[in-house]
Amino acid sequence: MVQAVSPPDQAKEKGQSQRRTQLGPILCWAVVFADIGTSVYYVPGILYGNVGSLAGFFVFLTMAVFVLPTLKYAEVTHRFPQGGGVVTVAAQAMNHWVGALGGMFILVDYFLTAAISCLSGILYLSVVLPVLGPFALEITLGTLVLLGILNWIGISASAKVSLVGATIAFLSDIALLVTVFTHLSLPAFLALFPRMFASHTLTPITILIGFAGSFLAFSGLESISQLSPVMKTPRKKVGAIALVLVVLTVGLTSPLLTMLSTLLLPRSVLEDPILSAQVVSFLGGNFGSIALQTEVAVSASALLVFASNTAIIGAYYVFLALSRMQFFPVFLLKHNTLRGTPHYAILLATAIPIIVLLLVRGNILILGDMYAFGLLGAFTLTCLGLDIVRHRERKAARTARDHPYPPGEPLEHGSEPAMARDGTTAFTQEPPSPPGHTSTKKPRTEETPPSPYAGGKMLNPWYTFKFSIGLLTTALVVTAWTTNLLAKPLATAFGGTVTVVGMGIAYFNYARHKREEHLPVAVTHSEEHLPGCTLAVLMPDNEHNDAVIHSAINHAGGKPVVFLYLGSGNSGQTPRLFEFHDPYYDDEQAQKIFGKAEHLAQKSKMKRLFLYRKLEPHALEQVWRTVHPHDTVIAAEQASHTQDINPDRVRYEVTPQGKVAHLLKGW
Repeated sequence: MVQAVSPPDQAKEKGQSQRRTQLGPILCWAVVFADIGTSVYYVPGILYGNVGSLAGFFVFLTMAVFVLPTLKYAEVTHRFPQGGGVVTVAAQAMNHWVGALGGMFILVDYFLTAAISCLSGILYLSVVLPVLGPFALEITLGTLVLLGILNWIGISASAKVSLVGATIAFLSDIALLVTVFTHLSLPAFLALFPRMFASHTLTPITILIGFAGSFLAFSGLESISQLSPVMKTPRKKVGAIALVLVVLTVGLTSPLLTMLSTLLLPRSVLEDPILSAQVVSFLGGNFGSIALQTEVAVSASALLVFASNTAIIGAYYVFLALSRMQFFPVFLLKHNTLRGTPHYAILLATAIPIIVLLLVRGNILILGDMYAFGLLGAFTLTCLGLDIVRHRERKAARTARDHPYPPGEPLEHGSEPAMARDGTTAFTQEPPSPPGHTSTKKPRTEETPPSPYAGGKMLNPWYTFKFSIGLLTTALVVTAWTTNLLAKPLATAFGGTVTVVGMGIAYFNYARHKREEHLPVAVTHSEEHLPGCTLAVLMPDNEHNDAVIHSAINHAGGKPVVFLYLGSGNSGQTPRLFEFHDPYYDDEQAQKIFGKAEHLAQKSKMKRLFLYRKLEPHALEQVWRTVHPHDTVIAAEQASHTQDINPDRVRYEVTPQGKVAHLLKGW
C-alpha cells in the first residue's frame, strides 16, 4: 500500500508542540467571548439611536435566534478542521468563487471591528481620563498604527491572554448586574418591560429593522470557526462545550445590560454621540460607586483594544488565505526578512480601518450602521453552505439506501487489445491475487444489505429535525441580512464597494492563472458518495500524473470525476490562532497538478471533486470505499501497491503521457 513515514523523533516533537498549542473548551470560550463580549460596550448606545427604548427587547429577541447559528458553527468547527470559516465552508459547499465572496464579507466585518472596537476602547478610557475625550479620534488612529507596528514586530493572538481578558470582562459584567439589582426591587425590574414599549408601536417593519440591527450585539461568533486547527480533539465535543459557555455568558450579560442601560440612564446620556458609547460604565457609576465605574471603564477599554488587535490579526490571515488560494496577489504572502511577518498583509489590515475612521470622522453611530453588511453576509454564506453539505449527505444516504449497487458499465473479462476513446491502445487482465488471498466478494442480490454509508444516521428523525432547524436558521439570517441591505444603505454602500473591489482583484488573478493553464481549486476534506464515478489517483513526483488526469476525463462517460491527491499533508508548522491551516495550500506541487486538472475538466464541463489526503496507510482505501467509484485510474507502476482495493478487474491503458491502470468495480 502507498504510505509515508515520518522520522519518529520529528513526529514526536511535532506531536508535543501541537499538544502545547491545542485549546480546550475554556480557552476556546475565552477567545470567542473576548470578541463577542466586547459588543455589549457599544451596542446599547448604537441601538438606542435606531430603536430607542426597544433596544433591550430586540437584543432579547435576537438572543433567542442567536442560539440557532451557534449550533451550525459548532458543526463547522469539526467538519472543517483546517479553519478558514466562511471561506472554507462556502468554497467547499458551493464553489471557490463563493468562497472568495465569503472572504470579502468577513474582511468587511474585520475592518469595522478593528475600527469600532479601538474607538470604543479610547472612549471608555476617556471616562477615567476626560482629557482624552476631545482627541479620541487622533488617539484611536495612533493606537491602530501602534497595533500594526506590534504585529509587524511579531506579536500574535494568545488564548491565555484572551482568558484573562474575557474572565475580567465577564466578572465585571456580573458585578455590575449584581450592583444594579441590589438597588432595584423585583417589582421595579418587572416594571421596566412595559416601559420599553411605552412610546413605541411594534409594526412588522419595526420588528424587522430592530431584529436585523440587534445582530450587532452578537458579532464575534464567527471566531469559533477560525479556531479549528488549534482545537483539541474531539473537536465536536470541545466546540459544543465552548459554544454552550458562550451562549450562557453572553445570554446572561448582553440582553440585561442593554435593557438596563437604555432604560435607567438619563436621555441626555443616551442621546449624546460620545456619552452613549460609554453607557455601561455610567451604569456602574449611577448604581454603584466611582470605583466600579472606573473598573468597568478600564477593563472595557483594555478588552476593546485587544479585540481590535484580534480583528487586525484575523484580517491579515484572511488576506493570506485568499492569496494562498490564488485569489489575491502573491506579494501579500511575502514575509519581511527582519521579523519574518507578512508586512504587506498587516499593512492592509491596519490601513483600511484607519481610512474608514477618517471617512466617518470618528462617528461611532455611523460605524455601527456600517457593521451589518459583512457580519450577516458571512453568517448567511456559512449557514447556507452547511445546509448544502447536509443536503448532499442526505441525498447520498438516500441513494445508497435505495440503490445499493448502482450499475456500472459491463465488465468483460479478457486480454484482447481494445481501442480507448481517445484512440490509444488498451488491454485488460484479471487483477493478480495476493498470496493466500481468498475472494470475499458476494453475488449481487436484492437481499444484499445496502452500503454502510446509508446507515440510517443521516436519515433518522433527529438528523431530519436538525436539517429542518438548519434551514430555519438560514432563513432567519437571510431575512436579517436582506433587511439591513435595504434599511442601512451606508452599510450596503461600504460593504458592497469593498466586496466589488475585492472580487475584481480575485477575477484579475483568476484570469491571469487561467492564461497560464493553472486555475485555483477548492479542495474538500470530506469525500462524497458518488457511485459510478471515476476516481483519479495522483501522487507526488509521479511523471504519469498527466496520463491519469487525461485518461480519467476521457473515460468518465458523463459521470463525475474525483481527483484524489495523496500528498505529504504536513506543512511543518504548528498552526496559530485564526490561521487558515490547510496543508493543501502548503503543497505547491498538488496545487499545480490540481490546477491543470481543473483547466482540462472545465473544457469537458463535467462535475468534478478535488480531494487532498495525507499519504498514509489506508488513505486510498478509505476514500475508495466512501466514494464507490466504478473506475479508479492510477499510474500503472502504482497499481501493485493498492492491495487494500478489491476491484473486479484491472485494465491497463497506454496513453501518449504514459501507462495507467483502471481498477474497475461493479459494486
